[in-house]
Order: sequence, then C-alpha cells, then structure tokens
Amino acid sequence: MASNTRSDDDEHVVTVTEKGQATIPKQFRERHGIPAPGRVKFVETEDGEIVVRPIGSMREFRGLQREGDDDRPATTLLREERDRDKEALEALVDRYDSEESTE
Repeated sequence: MASNTRSDDDEHVVTVTEKGQATIPKQFRERHGIPAPGRVKFVETEDGEIVVRPIGSMREFRGLQREGDDDRPATTLLREERDRDKEALEALVDRYDSEESTE
C-alpha cells in the first residue's frame, strides 16, 4: 500500500478499544482544528485507505443564513420569540377567561 505521509512525525499508532474507539493524537487535532469533544468523518478512498476529515461545529455556521443586520446570538432571538409566544398564549387564555365570566 502506497503512503502519502510526509515523515515519520506524521505517523502515530493508536489503540482501538473493544468499542471501536480510537484517540486522534493531539498533534493532529491541533494541526487540523479538530475540537475535543468534536466530530470527524471517516471516508474510505478508492485505494481502500481510511481518511479522517474534521467536521465543522455548528457554532462555525451560526448566522450564515441570517437576514437583516441583527447581530444578537440566535439563542437570544429564540428566547425572545418564546417569550412573545408565551405572552400571546397568556393573552388568549385571559381573553377566553373574561368571555366566560361575562356569560
């Protein structure tokens, strides 16, 4: 099997546990921006080699599709929307309670 590694420094032997878990060496995690805890994708090439690719976190994508110029975090916007929904529900309940008391 051909190897595309740059040097012996780019090769590390790791243990695979009974559950199939392996630890990505710190050197590789730091070089490739893989957070711990984090997620990676395993891909098998046409040559049968297994390649580990980092997956960006959702935090990296936060706000990419946001419209307008509101810079507040999505969690803040979500809380505000939930508060508005709660207030609307309370107003609806109050309205029906007052209609029942007038009958």
